[in-house]
Amino acid sequence: MKSITINGSQRESVGKASTKALRNAGQVPCVVYGGDKPVHFAANEIAFSKLVYTPNAHTVVIDLGGEKINAILQDIQFHPVSDKILHIDFYQLFDDKEVTMEIPVQIEGNSPGVMAGGVLRRNLRKLKVKALPANLPDFITANISELEIGNKLYVTKLENENYKFLHPDNTVVCQVRVSRAAMKAAQDAAKETVAEGGDAPAGDR
Repeated sequence: MKSITINGSQRESVGKASTKALRNAGQVPCVVYGGDKPVHFAANEIAFSKLVYTPNAHTVVIDLGGEKINAILQDIQFHPVSDKILHIDFYQLFDDKEVTMEIPVQIEGNSPGVMAGGVLRRNLRKLKVKALPANLPDFITANISELEIGNKLYVTKLENENYKFLHPDNTVVCQVRVSRAAMKAAQDAAKETVAEGGDAPAGDR
Protein backbone atom coordinates (compact mmCIF):
# COMPACT_ATOMS: atom_id res chain seq x y z
CA MET A 1 0.00 0.00 0.00
CA LYS A 2 1.21 3.52 -0.78
CA SER A 3 2.38 5.68 2.09
CA ILE A 4 2.17 9.41 2.83
CA THR A 5 4.62 11.21 5.09
CA ILE A 6 3.29 13.76 7.57
CA ASN A 7 5.87 16.08 9.12
CA GLY A 8 4.82 17.22 12.55
CA SER A 9 6.03 18.13 16.01
CA GLN A 10 5.22 16.56 19.34
CA ARG A 11 2.94 18.48 21.66
CA GLU A 12 4.08 19.18 25.18
CA SER A 13 0.74 20.60 26.29
CA VAL A 14 -2.63 19.11 25.31
CA GLY A 15 -5.00 21.46 27.12
CA LYS A 16 -7.87 23.39 25.50
CA ALA A 17 -5.94 26.65 25.36
CA SER A 18 -2.96 25.16 23.54
CA THR A 19 -5.26 23.23 21.19
CA LYS A 20 -7.12 26.44 20.28
CA ALA A 21 -3.83 28.23 19.69
CA LEU A 22 -2.68 25.45 17.37
CA ARG A 23 -5.86 25.64 15.29
CA ASN A 24 -5.61 29.42 15.06
CA ALA A 25 -2.10 28.94 13.66
CA GLY A 26 -3.34 26.55 10.95
CA GLN A 27 -2.17 23.44 12.79
CA VAL A 28 -4.19 20.25 13.39
CA PRO A 29 -3.89 18.54 16.79
CA CYS A 30 -3.44 14.77 16.42
CA VAL A 31 -2.86 11.69 18.54
CA VAL A 32 -1.41 8.26 17.73
CA TYR A 33 -2.80 5.28 19.63
CA GLY A 34 -1.73 1.64 19.65
CA GLY A 35 1.77 1.96 21.06
CA ASP A 36 3.02 1.90 24.63
CA LYS A 37 1.35 5.26 25.22
CA PRO A 38 -0.55 7.83 23.13
CA VAL A 39 1.65 10.23 21.17
CA HIS A 40 0.29 13.76 20.77
CA PHE A 41 1.52 15.90 17.88
CA ALA A 42 0.45 18.64 15.51
CA ALA A 43 1.03 19.38 11.82
CA ASN A 44 0.00 21.96 9.23
CA GLU A 45 -3.52 21.36 7.93
CA ILE A 46 -2.32 21.34 4.32
CA ALA A 47 -0.11 18.33 5.12
CA PHE A 48 -3.22 16.14 5.40
CA SER A 49 -4.79 17.03 2.04
CA LYS A 50 -3.47 13.97 0.18
CA LEU A 51 -4.56 11.72 3.04
CA VAL A 52 -8.02 13.08 3.79
CA TYR A 53 -9.37 14.45 0.50
CA THR A 54 -8.91 11.32 -1.60
CA PRO A 55 -10.86 8.13 -2.26
CA ASN A 56 -7.63 6.12 -2.05
CA ALA A 57 -6.31 4.30 1.00
CA HIS A 58 -2.87 5.08 2.39
CA THR A 59 -0.69 4.24 5.33
CA VAL A 60 1.06 7.15 7.02
CA VAL A 61 4.61 7.81 8.16
CA ILE A 62 4.46 10.40 10.92
CA ASP A 63 7.84 12.13 11.12
CA LEU A 64 8.33 13.94 14.42
CA GLY A 65 11.74 15.46 13.93
CA GLY A 66 13.52 12.20 13.28
CA GLU A 67 11.25 9.84 15.21
CA LYS A 68 9.09 8.04 12.67
CA ILE A 69 5.82 6.24 13.42
CA ASN A 70 4.00 4.04 10.89
CA ALA A 71 0.25 4.42 11.26
CA ILE A 72 -3.17 4.55 9.61
CA LEU A 73 -5.88 7.16 9.92
CA GLN A 74 -8.46 5.97 12.43
CA ASP A 75 -10.83 8.90 12.98
CA ILE A 76 -11.16 12.50 11.86
CA GLN A 77 -13.29 15.37 13.14
CA PHE A 78 -14.43 18.29 10.96
CA HIS A 79 -15.90 21.63 11.95
CA PRO A 80 -19.68 21.40 11.33
CA VAL A 81 -19.79 24.73 9.46
CA SER A 82 -16.39 25.43 7.90
CA ASP A 83 -15.38 21.76 7.34
CA LYS A 84 -11.91 22.57 8.67
CA ILE A 85 -10.10 19.60 10.21
CA LEU A 86 -10.39 19.82 13.99
CA HIS A 87 -8.64 16.66 15.15
CA ILE A 88 -7.24 13.40 13.77
CA ASP A 89 -6.68 10.05 15.48
CA PHE A 90 -4.11 7.62 14.10
CA TYR A 91 -3.41 4.00 14.98
CA GLN A 92 0.19 2.79 15.09
CA LEU A 93 1.19 -0.11 12.85
CA PHE A 94 3.39 -3.05 13.79
CA ASP A 95 4.65 -5.60 11.25
CA ASP A 96 3.38 -8.59 13.27
CA LYS A 97 0.02 -7.14 14.35
CA GLU A 98 -3.11 -7.24 12.20
CA VAL A 99 -4.99 -4.00 11.69
CA THR A 100 -8.49 -3.12 10.47
CA MET A 101 -8.88 -0.67 7.60
CA GLU A 102 -11.45 0.39 4.99
CA ILE A 103 -10.20 -0.26 1.44
CA PRO A 104 -11.78 1.25 -1.71
CA VAL A 105 -13.48 -1.05 -4.24
CA GLN A 106 -12.40 -0.79 -7.88
CA ILE A 107 -14.79 -2.10 -10.55
CA GLU A 108 -13.26 -4.21 -13.33
CA GLY A 109 -14.71 -5.77 -16.49
CA ASN A 110 -17.84 -5.26 -18.58
CA SER A 111 -21.17 -6.53 -17.33
CA PRO A 112 -23.41 -8.30 -19.91
CA GLY A 113 -26.38 -6.99 -17.94
CA VAL A 114 -25.24 -3.39 -18.24
CA MET A 115 -24.58 -3.83 -21.97
CA ALA A 116 -28.13 -5.17 -22.28
CA GLY A 117 -29.56 -2.00 -20.75
CA GLY A 118 -29.25 -2.67 -17.04
CA VAL A 119 -27.80 -0.26 -14.49
CA LEU A 120 -24.86 -1.03 -12.21
CA ARG A 121 -25.56 -0.14 -8.60
CA ARG A 122 -22.56 0.09 -6.27
CA ASN A 123 -23.80 -0.85 -2.81
CA LEU A 124 -20.40 -0.43 -1.15
CA ARG A 125 -17.52 1.73 -2.35
CA LYS A 126 -15.27 0.61 0.52
CA LEU A 127 -14.85 -2.69 2.34
CA LYS A 128 -13.47 -3.21 5.82
CA VAL A 129 -10.61 -5.70 5.93
CA LYS A 130 -8.26 -7.07 8.57
CA ALA A 131 -4.67 -7.88 7.67
CA LEU A 132 -1.02 -7.49 8.54
CA PRO A 133 0.25 -4.05 7.40
CA ALA A 134 2.33 -5.60 4.60
CA ASN A 135 -0.78 -7.30 3.19
CA LEU A 136 -3.06 -4.24 3.07
CA PRO A 137 -4.09 -3.72 -0.58
CA ASP A 138 -4.33 -0.35 -2.34
CA PHE A 139 -7.79 -1.37 -3.55
CA ILE A 140 -10.06 -4.38 -3.87
CA THR A 141 -11.00 -5.48 -7.39
CA ALA A 142 -14.63 -6.36 -8.06
CA ASN A 143 -14.99 -8.08 -11.44
CA ILE A 144 -18.48 -7.62 -12.92
CA SER A 145 -17.88 -9.56 -16.16
CA GLU A 146 -20.42 -12.26 -15.22
CA LEU A 147 -23.22 -10.04 -13.91
CA GLU A 148 -26.46 -10.29 -15.85
CA ILE A 149 -29.52 -8.15 -15.10
CA GLY A 150 -30.73 -9.11 -11.64
CA ASN A 151 -27.38 -10.58 -10.54
CA LYS A 152 -25.52 -9.52 -7.39
CA LEU A 153 -21.84 -9.68 -6.54
CA TYR A 154 -21.33 -10.84 -2.96
CA VAL A 155 -18.30 -10.14 -0.79
CA THR A 156 -17.54 -13.89 -0.71
CA LYS A 157 -16.59 -13.67 -4.41
CA LEU A 158 -13.78 -11.27 -3.51
CA GLU A 159 -12.07 -13.45 -0.90
CA ASN A 160 -8.29 -13.17 -0.70
CA GLU A 161 -5.79 -15.14 1.36
CA ASN A 162 -3.85 -11.99 2.29
CA TYR A 163 -6.71 -10.40 4.20
CA LYS A 164 -10.15 -11.18 5.55
CA PHE A 165 -13.36 -9.19 5.16
CA LEU A 166 -15.20 -7.98 8.23
CA HIS A 167 -18.60 -8.25 6.57
CA PRO A 168 -21.33 -10.93 6.60
CA ASP A 169 -21.16 -13.41 3.70
CA ASN A 170 -24.43 -12.05 2.27
CA THR A 171 -23.04 -8.51 1.89
CA VAL A 172 -23.72 -7.21 -1.64
CA VAL A 173 -20.86 -5.20 -3.13
CA CYS A 174 -22.67 -4.30 -6.37
CA GLN A 175 -25.56 -5.48 -8.53
CA VAL A 176 -27.10 -4.96 -11.95
CA ARG A 177 -30.69 -3.78 -11.92
CA VAL A 178 -33.28 -3.07 -14.57
CA SER A 179 -33.08 0.58 -15.60
CA ARG A 180 -35.93 2.93 -14.73
CA ALA A 181 -36.52 3.57 -18.43
CA ALA A 182 -36.87 -0.18 -19.10
CA MET A 183 -39.21 -0.60 -16.11
CA LYS A 184 -41.37 2.31 -17.30
CA ALA A 185 -41.48 0.91 -20.84
CA ALA A 186 -42.62 -2.47 -19.48
CA GLN A 187 -45.30 -0.83 -17.32
CA ASP A 188 -46.54 1.26 -20.24
CA ALA A 189 -46.69 -1.83 -22.45
CA ALA A 190 -48.68 -3.68 -19.78
CA LYS A 191 -51.13 -0.77 -19.50
CA GLU A 192 -51.61 -0.71 -23.27
CA THR A 193 -52.30 -4.45 -23.29
CA VAL A 194 -54.92 -4.06 -20.58
CA ALA A 195 -56.49 -1.07 -22.38
CA GLU A 196 -56.75 -3.08 -25.59
CA GLY A 197 -58.52 -5.91 -23.80
CA GLY A 198 -55.55 -8.15 -23.23
CA ASP A 199 -54.73 -11.18 -25.40
CA ALA A 200 -57.19 -12.21 -28.03
CA PRO A 201 -59.49 -15.18 -27.19
CA ALA A 202 -58.06 -18.58 -28.01
CA GLY A 203 -60.57 -19.15 -30.82
CA ASP A 204 -59.49 -16.01 -32.65
CA ARG A 205 -55.77 -16.90 -32.69
